[in-house]
Amino acid sequence: MCTRLVYLGPENIVLTGRSMDWHGKIGTNIWGFPRGMERTGEVGPASIRWTAEYGSVVASAYDIATTDGMNEAGLVANVLWLTESDYPEWDGDRPGLSISLWAQYVLDNFATVAEAVENHRNEEFVVVSDEIPDEGRLATLHLSISDATGDSAILEYVDGELTIHHGRKYQVMTNSPTFDQQLALDEYWSEIGGTVMLPGTNRPADRFARASFYVNAIPQTQNRRTATASVFGALRNVSVPYGISTPDAPHISSTRWRTVADHRDRRYYFESALSPNVFWLDLDGIDFEADAGVRSLSLGENQANVFAGDVADELVETEPFEFLGVPAPSG
Repeated sequence: MCTRLVYLGPENIVLTGRSMDWHGKIGTNIWGFPRGMERTGEVGPASIRWTAEYGSVVASAYDIATTDGMNEAGLVANVLWLTESDYPEWDGDRPGLSISLWAQYVLDNFATVAEAVENHRNEEFVVVSDEIPDEGRLATLHLSISDATGDSAILEYVDGELTIHHGRKYQVMTNSPTFDQQLALDEYWSEIGGTVMLPGTNRPADRFARASFYVNAIPQTQNRRTATASVFGALRNVSVPYGISTPDAPHISSTRWRTVADHRDRRYYFESALSPNVFWLDLDGIDFEADAGVRSLSLGENQANVFAGDVADELVETEPFEFLGVPAPSG
């Protein structure tokens, strides 16, 4: 499920796009969070605590988690499924962070990928996961981050240890297998060449190969409109047609929505699979002052509400959603 790619264009144009593939309703809405919000890791007494330094616009999942978004400094965070994720055993002694807040923690606290990576390397907290409500399976996610300089990082928990791939070359991320194996598969396909043959299935490894080719094959242009259209085109090429699901392969599901974040011009685009239009939010048109309050845009069931153009002024003041917490260890 899901594909993420970063377009590195001329004149400091950087665009991060992602598709959200999911087996059912994802309950996504758009939220605007101001600076100064007091947050906790939502894992009980040992929760890490912080105050948001940056405001952000995010796409939620079930209105219990941040799954995608960009902050006012132009930093983007995306969480994608990774079945192989293996989180550390958590005994409640170390500070903990519920996985529902992982992306939001990054958006709240950092302006660049380098800052976020340094913080994670210090391992001052541990990401704690739990079962997805009503599904009976662990939320196994990995995190990608990108910034206005074109820097990127992929963060995964493998065999209980945090693994970080940091650098501009890490433009693409999908799902299984782990990122090091994805890179090996991509090297094989890059030797064949995308104009000769590309793998065409919906499997994550095939989507990785196609995304890697197209994100560097689309035009290098200073025109924001053309660049954005090209990135959406690349995303559609790795999307899964609506209505397709594979019960025995939960990492292959219908694409529900797509986003493109323009780091330089701070514009966040959203496209629902059930809507005829792309719409966007210009972050310059959103008040992120601490006293501005939380605002949201309701996208409706299956994100089928229709919007067009800049909808920043259509955000309405709303009580913030509650991030899904993880119970503290007993005993």
